[in-house]
Amino acid sequence: MNVFGVDIGGSGIKGAPVDLERGDLVEPRHKVLTPHPATPESVADGVVEVVRHFGWSGPVGITFPGVVTGSVIRTAANVDKAWIDTDAGQVLGERLGLRTTVLNDADAAGVAEMAFGAGRGRKGTVFLLTFGTGIGSALFMDGKLVPNTELGHLELDGHEAEKRASTKVKEDADMSWHHWAHRVQKYLAHLEMLFSPELFIIGGGVSRKADKFIPLIEGIRAEIIPAELQNNAGIVGAAMSAAGR
Repeated sequence: MNVFGVDIGGSGIKGAPVDLERGDLVEPRHKVLTPHPATPESVADGVVEVVRHFGWSGPVGITFPGVVTGSVIRTAANVDKAWIDTDAGQVLGERLGLRTTVLNDADAAGVAEMAFGAGRGRKGTVFLLTFGTGIGSALFMDGKLVPNTELGHLELDGHEAEKRASTKVKEDADMSWHHWAHRVQKYLAHLEMLFSPELFIIGGGVSRKADKFIPLIEGIRAEIIPAELQNNAGIVGAAMSAAGR
């Protein structure tokens, strides 16, 4: 069964049809840059471009970088504040002319990793953390999602955690892997103090380079492993949501 998934991020909007039996993309994903300002109208243009690139005409699942209740956006940290209180499902569905579902981006990535990736079969308390423009979080208790945790916005050293330890911060400050890994370590230690998880799954594009920083993280009791679906996890999880999984 193939369903389309779109992942809206702070820097890019990417999507592809997904084979939900394998949890993998049917075709290479198509990506456009996230517009600035990332208003509902301009982001909708990008989503339409991605979906129409494939000539898709079925259901579409879409992730959003913020709290989503039903399909209404409640927070918008890395996109335009005009999204807040917007019914994204209605706006994007009308623009596409297709049935759409909308969910938090890290939740989508987490659902995909728990079904098809590094979290398969794992019980207890598990975190999927996506490091990119910001930091996304998905929390699972015995395989069940606790939605919209958005723990990248926890305070760390007097700042939002994602303002200290996101991949964007590393790149903007040209940090060494060692320096950045120390910041990630402090963030994981804070989450561990609050939630005592058994497993951290590190996702986002930086997971492709997990060998450069995960071995540098010390003093964390939980197991730390890279995501297996890497930066495709959000697309897969969005498609799963559209299919009711």
